[in-house]
Amino acid sequence: MRRTMFVASGILLFGILYPKSNFTQEKAGSAEPKMTPEDAAKKNPVQPSPEGLAEARKLYGYDCAMCHGKDGSGKGDLAQDMKLELHDWRDPASIEKMTDGELFWVVSYGRGKMVGGEADRSPEKVRWKLVNLVRSFGKKAAASADKPKTESPQP
Repeated sequence: MRRTMFVASGILLFGILYPKSNFTQEKAGSAEPKMTPEDAAKKNPVQPSPEGLAEARKLYGYDCAMCHGKDGSGKGDLAQDMKLELHDWRDPASIEKMTDGELFWVVSYGRGKMVGGEADRSPEKVRWKLVNLVRSFGKKAAASADKPKTESPQP
């Protein structure tokens, strides 16, 4: 009998100290951040460089490639498992209308089902380097499409 009372008291105390709202992911007042016109108008202060792109590529490989694909194709393993339709950044048209400020905001805070973002995990300068990396995916694809195809000599 004492054991039953002890367990019941513990459950009651637990219910009082940890109400149901603590177990839900949606907390009161935790609205999703919204992009402002000032955010969209920001200019990228970081010039693309091989070193900066290498640093961004490393972080991208850890945090982004699982969804966006190693090459920016939008066909990462997790995106395919979740049946997500992501932009193919290798196609410059997919993001050409987005400003660097808009890309920076998305990298920082996420968008849609993209959880979080890098705002709490990465310095601002690194996030700007990620913007440069995303832009570089389309430039690489455009450069390879512009190369003339060489015909192999016929014997």
